[in-house]
Amino acid sequence: MKYNFDQCIDRTNSNAVKYAIRESYFGKKDVIPLWVADMDFATPECIRKAVVERAEHEIYGYSIKPEGYFNAIQNWLKKIHQWEIPKDSIYFSPGVVPGLVFSILALTEPGDKIIVQTPVYFPFFISIEGNNREMLINPLKENDGYYEMDFDDLKAKIDSKTKMILLSSPHNPVGRVWKKEELQELVEICVENNIIIVSDEIHADLVFAPNTHYPLASLSKKAKQQTLTFMAPSKTFNMAGLSTSFVIIENPTFQEKYKALLESYHLANGNLFGNVAAEMAYEKGEEWLEQMLVYTQGNIDFVTAFLKKNIPQIHFLKPEGTYLLWLNFKALNMNDSQLKEFLIHQAGIGLNQGTIFGENGSGYMRMNVACPQSLLEKALIQLKTAVDLLD
Repeated sequence: MKYNFDQCIDRTNSNAVKYAIRESYFGKKDVIPLWVADMDFATPECIRKAVVERAEHEIYGYSIKPEGYFNAIQNWLKKIHQWEIPKDSIYFSPGVVPGLVFSILALTEPGDKIIVQTPVYFPFFISIEGNNREMLINPLKENDGYYEMDFDDLKAKIDSKTKMILLSSPHNPVGRVWKKEELQELVEICVENNIIIVSDEIHADLVFAPNTHYPLASLSKKAKQQTLTFMAPSKTFNMAGLSTSFVIIENPTFQEKYKALLESYHLANGNLFGNVAAEMAYEKGEEWLEQMLVYTQGNIDFVTAFLKKNIPQIHFLKPEGTYLLWLNFKALNMNDSQLKEFLIHQAGIGLNQGTIFGENGSGYMRMNVACPQSLLEKALIQLKTAVDLLD
């Protein structure tokens, strides 16, 4: 089946965050929204049909996850990521960020230090500091737009209070897909210092060839026992509103503590429609995903060519994964506040400000390119017009 990713779908009256709060967030309601990390592509038809079919049943009562739900996850991870996991290692989370919080509450104590590698997905920060833990910043090293983990800095900063690291893999916002050797070195450091690895792998399926995503916990027995891996079909298949993430935990102690906390909040069963959608996504969504990645890669190439030809002052390194671009605006010689106002009021586009991902995000903006190319082209033309007027 051929999918149409050029289709422009009106989301303005659907309560979509990306559109519904533009005016309150940007102070202007007509900016082109390329910020919130969901897609403007139609959710795969197989998923929509499954949800509608279940919705036609007369009762929406309490439900359990069927055997097919677990089988679908296991089969997907084995086929796509060559990772075999037992059914009893799969636990529910209403979202990856809530899952991070559950992990922090279940496995650390107030005052403990938790590592983040900035610039990084900004909810990591509130997940730590909002729960009375201390954030330990281990900035990524950047060389001409290419980011790597700074292991020397990490080892120098670890102390007896350092208990956990929140890992973004693939990395949001810089687009790195970590190499096996990088992940293995991180595991060795964490095992040596008894640091729990909480790996946010929600973008695991959104990787461009020739890069390969390696689930960190799949690398070795040590990695498996040190790691909680959070995944979801939400980014992959554009179904974030169904709140259906999961975590893979193979360490018995971690399992027991996570499960106890989840049950204390009475959250273990999840969302009726989310369960249905997740099972169908992993059973029948692969063809859609393959075509979506090709289209999104085309969008990335389109932005690359457009900027090179028309606005060479703005540039980025092509991401190895995710549908997010980490744009470098430093050549415009604006401070972060000026850049934000310029993009909103002169260019009329809404992006995520780099500094929300950490101090080393200064001068950058994050752009979501999972949208019809016509919308992307319109945004880039508006940006070019605005930049030309600066001369």
